[in-house]
Amino acid sequence: MSLSTFGRVWLVGAGCGDYDLISLRGKALLEQCDTVIYDSLTDGRLLDFVPENAEKICVGKRSGRHSETQDNINRLLVEKASQGKNVVRLKGGDPFVFGRGGEEILTLKENNIEYGIVPGITSCVAVPELAGIPVTHRETARSFHVITGHTSENLLPENMNAYAKLDGTLVFLMGLKKLPEITKGLIENGKPESTPAAVISSGASVGQRVLRSTLGRIAEEAEKECMETPAVIIFGEVVDFDFAQTVSLPLKNVTITTTGTKRFVSKLFSKFSKLGADVKRLDYLNIVEYRDNKNFDDALKGLSAYKWITLTSINGVEIFLNRLNKLGIDIRTLGNIRFAVIGSGTADVLSKRGIFADLIPDVYTSEALGNTLAGAVQKGERVLILRAEKGSAELTDILDRNNILYDDIKTYDVLSSSEELSGNEIAANFITFASASGVNAFFENGGKISENTRIVCIGDITANALVKYGISDFKISKTSNIEGITETILAEVKNAEIQTTEVK
Repeated sequence: MSLSTFGRVWLVGAGCGDYDLISLRGKALLEQCDTVIYDSLTDGRLLDFVPENAEKICVGKRSGRHSETQDNINRLLVEKASQGKNVVRLKGGDPFVFGRGGEEILTLKENNIEYGIVPGITSCVAVPELAGIPVTHRETARSFHVITGHTSENLLPENMNAYAKLDGTLVFLMGLKKLPEITKGLIENGKPESTPAAVISSGASVGQRVLRSTLGRIAEEAEKECMETPAVIIFGEVVDFDFAQTVSLPLKNVTITTTGTKRFVSKLFSKFSKLGADVKRLDYLNIVEYRDNKNFDDALKGLSAYKWITLTSINGVEIFLNRLNKLGIDIRTLGNIRFAVIGSGTADVLSKRGIFADLIPDVYTSEALGNTLAGAVQKGERVLILRAEKGSAELTDILDRNNILYDDIKTYDVLSSSEELSGNEIAANFITFASASGVNAFFENGGKISENTRIVCIGDITANALVKYGISDFKISKTSNIEGITETILAEVKNAEIQTTEVK
């Protein structure tokens, strides 16, 4: 059978720790794949690069919880490629550093399936490095040796005897549960108990914890400090160095959970990540456009009846412009129409299509938009409002009081999904809410918030929704946009002590 009959499999090293340690090549392959088969050690945010309609299969291989056997993983790779799919096998670290990538390739070769390889940053070097420990250093350690503590064979007496006699740095991966056995074997074979030692838990991520001690005490102290997997263990004189980076981002060691639509939380995610935060996305709100919407289509076909178009969200802008295009309506038809939008974000999206907003309120709320619009609309001018199903009544109430003619057309709805919420308690330093619908969906679907989590929201309407659920301790951003939320959290972090995770 020809190779072209099958799809391809790419073995991609995800790197270790944070999602942005993956290579550009690996990211590009994720963006083009039909199926991704990934380890549980992989940062879940990498899945954001995968197309929405792609198949996502977790074969999690975390210590003590083996979801799939290696044979089953091999079978999956062959099965999906045989269906003509472009498959990414996403592996923590590097595919060939205790990653069993070689076994998977042998299976692919046996089944005549094309494959490619993308190296990943391996934890045996990067995790110590990001904790300030170099695995080699001039005149201190001129070699390093990587050993898996996962298999008993590596800890046999004859092997431990050889390890104890090595001059360079010893790096043990997947060995935390066997740390007492490892230290005992090294000491019994002549390694001095005073040898510097370290355990790094959840390395290369905001949850990183670093414990430094000696060979003789590290096992006891790791248990006392409740060090957890995944962990990297280092023995050698290099542990005494502290080369941890001195550049400190403003949200370093801060955890934030963002809620809302995929578009909104993606923007917050990008913003907070660049500031050093560890961000979890809860994009449980889904935009559902009304496809067969006669009122909407009739209004667009009769645009000459309107002097103003009012848009209250980025989603509304895109639905409006896409619908114009689908109906074959020339954008030049809008030449005599003025645009009123709720905020700068909505205006920015509109401007990218060559349309510049004529009216933006100083405060980004429906009430402010209504008042500003009421002051600008002339007698006899008609307003077309295009917005979500549950849009605030404040806008139209103000127009009614000012005897302004308008058509209020709902172009989409915001629906919620409960999959990620039920039974889970948010324990991050911060959680953000951008709308009342987001608050309602969160609590109606079983969402819970730790008493230690600070709440930041946009606008009075969102704040009122929080109060409805008995919450009174929250911050409202000064401006109802991403910048406002960011500034509020930065101010909170600056003025309050945020608990970090590093072991001293």
